[in-house]
Amino acid sequence: MTTDEAGPGLDPAARASGVPPLVEPGPPLSASEVARFSRHLLLPGLGEIGQRRLRNARVCVVGAGGLGAPVLQYLAAAGVGTIGIVDSDVVEVSNLQRQVVHGTADVGRSKVTSAAEAVAAIDPQIVVVLHALRLTAETVDLLLDYDLVVDGTDNFATRYLVNDACVDAGLPEVWGSVLRFDAQVSVFWGRPPAASGVAPVQLRDLFPHPPEPGSVPSCAEAGVLGALCGQVGSMMATEAIKLITGTGRPLLGRVLVLDALEQRWTELPLVGAAPVALAAITDTAITDTAAAPLAGHRPARPRATVADGVPTLSAGTLARLLEAAAGGEVPVTVVDVREVDEHVTGVIAGAVSIPLGELLAGRGMGDLPTAGPLVVVCHAGLRSEVAARFLIGTGYQDVSHLAGGMLAWRGQMIDADGTTP
Repeated sequence: MTTDEAGPGLDPAARASGVPPLVEPGPPLSASEVARFSRHLLLPGLGEIGQRRLRNARVCVVGAGGLGAPVLQYLAAAGVGTIGIVDSDVVEVSNLQRQVVHGTADVGRSKVTSAAEAVAAIDPQIVVVLHALRLTAETVDLLLDYDLVVDGTDNFATRYLVNDACVDAGLPEVWGSVLRFDAQVSVFWGRPPAASGVAPVQLRDLFPHPPEPGSVPSCAEAGVLGALCGQVGSMMATEAIKLITGTGRPLLGRVLVLDALEQRWTELPLVGAAPVALAAITDTAITDTAAAPLAGHRPARPRATVADGVPTLSAGTLARLLEAAAGGEVPVTVVDVREVDEHVTGVIAGAVSIPLGELLAGRGMGDLPTAGPLVVVCHAGLRSEVAARFLIGTGYQDVSHLAGGMLAWRGQMIDADGTTP
């Protein structure tokens, strides 16, 4: 089959991926571009047409930090024609441990300026658009100038703002998060073109609402392995390239969870929620603590409540419930979905251990009571929300998860008696 028979500008291998290429091919490559991208041109499913798509693509990278840095480097090296960089911060010396797009000489400089110079050093033909600002409801429309958004941000307010804007605009989004030795990567497309065959899925299908302020520590509070940012950022760049060129199978409807200490990837399925009426959604200004749906940009579903989300418990509330249960009141079953080797950092006495992968595969559920409250816990409160939603979907009525996970629990124990559990 020729390229023309497969469709305008669409090579057969790209069509076989099941997700149409995001960007039309640009002009023919110059001799210097053929030399620069020769290793891409050899790849089945990418080739010369795919490289022309990359050259014609416009990608916005939100955040020039730990994740944004490797994303920018590899998108530049891949030949993406236009790259937008959004960041309002300046480079600090503590950034250099993981934000490899910046150097010691850049401390005190604008991150977007430093990152733009690094991109230009890789390929001076790339058009770099600098957005030295923080995304808000008033500025998020800048995303409309791009074909694809890569979210490398480090705060919940901006993550939900970016998600809601992408859903409204019909833009695909590559998403990742890192904390300590753990990471997650996925691809969201909350409102894909009707003829694309792509099932809608977005961040609010994974985490319907942001955690309570202070319940999940930031990287500045809990730390992060610098090399992990490179590992995850490289994967995010790969997903962006796949979407642009129509190569391979993107992470749509799938979430990869990485335990870097064990170097173990776990894949979780993610199904988008059915569309709901939006008339009841109230326009609310976005704040760092609210992460409400974007004013003027409607998400594909309303902000979650206890009715359609997952209830959370604070560490203090869980401690009081367990104390009451020990005194003969309603028993509480704690379900620990961490890997067994994570228990060395501490466990909650009496907890039922079912690693998340096992639970999602339907194994271990026979150890759970058919009645009474279940409280799901993990390391930082991310996997536990996925597990709690799964349990609710299988018919369990009284399910919540521990906000902040075992990190918050250990903090509660220290506050209670000055010792670690």
